[in-house]
Amino acid sequence: MSRRHRRRKPMAQINVVPYIDVMLVLLVIFLVTAPLLKQGVKVDLPRVPSKPVSSQATQPPLTVTVNAQGIFFVSQGANPTQPLDAAALRRIVGEVLSKNPKTQVYVRGDSHVSYGKVVEAMGILQQAGAEKVGLVTEPPAANSQR
Repeated sequence: MSRRHRRRKPMAQINVVPYIDVMLVLLVIFLVTAPLLKQGVKVDLPRVPSKPVSSQATQPPLTVTVNAQGIFFVSQGANPTQPLDAAALRRIVGEVLSKNPKTQVYVRGDSHVSYGKVVEAMGILQQAGAEKVGLVTEPPAANSQR
């Protein structure tokens, strides 16, 4: 009673199914978490036709946001600060500009905030040492007729 052992022939192919499963799981994770990573202050920017600003800076610009309630926020990169008063805004912007005076500075003013609050922000930036201040707007919608 000899029992013959069949030897399986070795497979020369790579089983890629586990790799595809892992990639699909990662894709789902990134699709779910991507909207959560976007942080910021909700601002309804005015819609006006304008040219985009060319950025040749090596670091992200400093953006001061004035929301609809007239509260100031500062961000450099993606994460905005907590609500600030005028003195704290002046201090933070002054510190950033003292480290790098060539930092580009922009103001994002909500279209529903009073003009005086945006001008106040620009005055604070000038006192803090900003030589040039840009205003951020959104292009008008293609289908809107104003």
